[in-house]
Amino acid sequence: MAEAPDALGYRLKIGLVIPSTNTTAQPEIDSLRLPGITLHTGRIPIQQKNIAGSDQDYLDHVAAMRAGIGKAMADVMTCGANHMIMGVALEAFWGGAAGAADLEKKLAEESGVPVSIGSTAVREALRAFGATSVAILTPHMPAGDEEIKTYFIESGFDVKRIRGLKCPNPRAIAQVPIAEIEKNLKELDGPDVQALVQLGTNLAGGDLSVRLEPVVGKPVIAINPATYWHALRTHKITDKIPGKGRLLNEH
Repeated sequence: MAEAPDALGYRLKIGLVIPSTNTTAQPEIDSLRLPGITLHTGRIPIQQKNIAGSDQDYLDHVAAMRAGIGKAMADVMTCGANHMIMGVALEAFWGGAAGAADLEKKLAEESGVPVSIGSTAVREALRAFGATSVAILTPHMPAGDEEIKTYFIESGFDVKRIRGLKCPNPRAIAQVPIAEIEKNLKELDGPDVQALVQLGTNLAGGDLSVRLEPVVGKPVIAINPATYWHALRTHKITDKIPGKGRLLNEH
């Protein structure tokens, strides 16, 4: 017998898995919530420590996130979620296009529900606009940016510029002022770019499209809204969300 729908999440229950240090993804996605759709968050234990000392410090940080995804996802799935968002941005790009596809398949098999990861979501958002040349802003170190650049190139995009803010520890990502994020994206823009991309689920870029798109005259794709958009469209939920940028209002 099919389980009865939740009183609040009668259309869709979305699980969200994020690092324990992430204070941005949940509020940004919650701000987009539609009636009948609920969000249920699980956290991957991550230590607040320096990740800028060496490449090995950074790779150890990435490995810790990878190790905790499965358990956090299993915990969230006890609520009966119908969809899973894997909200670890860098892990979604690691290993290029093939690595991202393998991760998405693995997570879907483990959870038993469709999964949205940031790499796929941003790729599909760019394709919805027909954008092929991009400039990308991340909070990451150079090793992370190389993985991201490889993913986009292998997915058929021309990466004109990529800039990593080199945030020195996990919580520092959420502390980057919104004005600084906006400034960096404007500096990355140019006539050779068809869309601007903001990555890093703990970087506060959720509302950038609202302010920047009228100024730059092109799509501004932020990872958290894009991943929520992907989750909705996977389930054929086509509600538009006015006032939250072109992606959520046009596609």
